[in-house]
Amino acid sequence: MGLNLAPGTSRAEFRTTSGEPGAGSVEPAGHHHGHGGWGGLRHRLAHLVTPHSHDATKKVDEALAASREGLRALWVSFAGLMLTAAAQAVVVLLTGSVALLSDTLHNVADALTAIPIAIAFLVGRRAATRSYTYGYGRAEDLAGLVVVAFIAASAVSAGYAAMTRLRDPQQLAYLGAVAAAGVIGFVGNEAVARYRIRVGRRIGSAALVADGLHARTDGFTSLAVVLGAAGVGLGWDLADPIIGLLITVAILYVLRDAAGQVWRRLMDAVDPELVGAGERVLRGTPGVESVHRLRLRWVGHDLIGEAVIRLDPALTLAQAHGIATDAEHRMIHAVPRLQRVTVHTGPVGDRHDALRDHPGADR
Repeated sequence: MGLNLAPGTSRAEFRTTSGEPGAGSVEPAGHHHGHGGWGGLRHRLAHLVTPHSHDATKKVDEALAASREGLRALWVSFAGLMLTAAAQAVVVLLTGSVALLSDTLHNVADALTAIPIAIAFLVGRRAATRSYTYGYGRAEDLAGLVVVAFIAASAVSAGYAAMTRLRDPQQLAYLGAVAAAGVIGFVGNEAVARYRIRVGRRIGSAALVADGLHARTDGFTSLAVVLGAAGVGLGWDLADPIIGLLITVAILYVLRDAAGQVWRRLMDAVDPELVGAGERVLRGTPGVESVHRLRLRWVGHDLIGEAVIRLDPALTLAQAHGIATDAEHRMIHAVPRLQRVTVHTGPVGDRHDALRDHPGADR
């Protein structure tokens, strides 16, 4: 049975999917699954009527473990930043430093970003439904919008406090305490940043990595508070509110970067290197003549993909399906954080390629 269809029908793309979320993991080297001979033909024919789900439970368990680790990182960092902000707030009450107030507000806002991300992690663990067929992983991207709103609010609060103090200068007391609080802010933020970035990279959460980078930026703004205290100590009373304004500008830069990351996620942007890696894997799969298209998108902290590969038109349906299944295995094994992928196959020189590539053709 070749790939040619009955008159009046298009030359179809044959498809294999990884089945349930998390399915399709790669088998250990040397495990051939009995794909050769009659057993292999029977196996491939069975795939035509049953989803492919090697080690599905393991992949689901890994996804749940990643969410649990992410939640733990969020709550630990939340506690650390709130303790840091509380220590700084005491010094603000004693000294009236607006630079330190700006930094404290920013640290509180940074700590609070853990809440929407944690909620998103919990929602994202829910199983897919008939309405939400891709699951709820996109809740993490929506949480990014809340993070951006928190950062914007801290910028407005910090800027308002600094402008108010510029119009009504006041004597700053306890300069040593202000400087010490700035150092505390730097140490607390850098510790949280390292922890969030490390865990975020391990579980593939862009939101957690971005939040860690945000915390690192906060640490450097805390050092600016120390500079403000030094300026006041040297007799320049306006150093404190001016440093507060500089911190506000720094927060705005963080806001721009965070908004850009959220925008890219919502628009399904991925690192081109991931696409290149996936294409190389597909081209290296035995039996694949060419790669027509590969699409990847993030759903929470997992990648899902869709590929179209071109095969020899003389292949049987079972042979085409076997090649697609092999390509799927290789993709999930080679592309980081790829949870599932759908592989479509079609004959080389398919005249319907141009139609499929037309804008809106997949809608």
